Amino acid sequence: MTAIEIMNGRPESGGYKVDVSRGGHDGRVSSEWFSRPDDEKYLSLSELYASVKGRAEQSRTRTVESAAIRVEAHRDDPEKLALVLPDAEVPVAPTHWSFGQLASLVGAPAAYLRQLPAPLAGINLQCGLTNHRAEQVKTMEVANGRTELRAVTGPDYGRIYDHELVSAVQGIAGDGVGDTRWKVPGVLDWSSGIYNPMVDITKDTTTLYASDRDVFLFLVDDMNPIEAGTLPDGSPDLFFRGFYCWNSEVGAKTLGIASFYLRAVCQNRNLWGVEDFQEITIRHSKYAANRFAHEAAPALANFADSSPQPFIRGIRSARERIVACSDEDRTDFLRKRGFSKAETSKIVETVLAEEGRPPESVFDFVQGITALARSKPQQDARLTLETRAKKLLEAAA
Repeated sequence: MTAIEIMNGRPESGGYKVDVSRGGHDGRVSSEWFSRPDDEKYLSLSELYASVKGRAEQSRTRTVESAAIRVEAHRDDPEKLALVLPDAEVPVAPTHWSFGQLASLVGAPAAYLRQLPAPLAGINLQCGLTNHRAEQVKTMEVANGRTELRAVTGPDYGRIYDHELVSAVQGIAGDGVGDTRWKVPGVLDWSSGIYNPMVDITKDTTTLYASDRDVFLFLVDDMNPIEAGTLPDGSPDLFFRGFYCWNSEVGAKTLGIASFYLRAVCQNRNLWGVEDFQEITIRHSKYAANRFAHEAAPALANFADSSPQPFIRGIRSARERIVACSDEDRTDFLRKRGFSKAETSKIVETVLAEEGRPPESVFDFVQGITALARSKPQQDARLTLETRAKKLLEAAA
């Protein structure tokens, strides 16, 4: 099967062979999958959009004077505390998240306040609000049976709603269930090394998530694998495109989009054989909405519509660029790029074990470096090595 046949065709129902010993590993999606209860998992983008859009429609935001907020607590209910906002008809109950935000804004330790009876915590919060130097806060309130305070931020917080991100993804992925080329991923069979893109979307397999604090989604184009060179046994080295994105309209995290090529996704949603990882993050600052409209959303659309040829050429160029023909060359190549003696030895040994020969091309060294990265238990050390491998690959393109 040629590269063109793979790119323009469809994998057979049994899937296709992949080599996940190469490239990087990314556990971000797996972490989300593992930590989400069923009520935060969605089976389609339309279902996810309806949920996050609905809560936004029930919410309202406004900027109020800090000193005008009144903290209300009752001795007969020492665990209940409410806030009376200016011009509000009823008190609002802070969520666990918004209580922490409010305490942080006024310089009070949230963990300590939660241990106090509500009247004492209220006195401390009231003092902080009265003396709040910024003088104003931006609130987000939602009426869903009772009025809750979902978020409290600084007055310049630039809110990007969760449904805006989901809508941008729908623009390229439809419902995310295979109605376009972008879909919830399939599953790697570890026993055979076969990746099967044809998997039913259930609560156990979905990668579309939302909680009261955030939204996260991961989609792939795994029905259209791309060949970028061959493996030692002569079979094609297959990749497919993927991206994940996240946001929190209540200030729990930035907005971000990460795009990459990968070789497989396993049952617990770890990403294997990751290459060419690119990321955009946008803080919810004053002009965040403009940055999303003019930077992040177009970047997502461009990735979805872009040709994989630059990636393929980069991989092939790295495979063809021979940089070491002897043990001395290999040592010099790595040591001049800042790798320690121990790292150099490990990289060379890894390539020798996986390829049956010592590294010669830039691509060989990149694979050895990413294999070394996978062995690091510390995330920072792993990311540092993967970044160095990526820069080496980019320099060879």
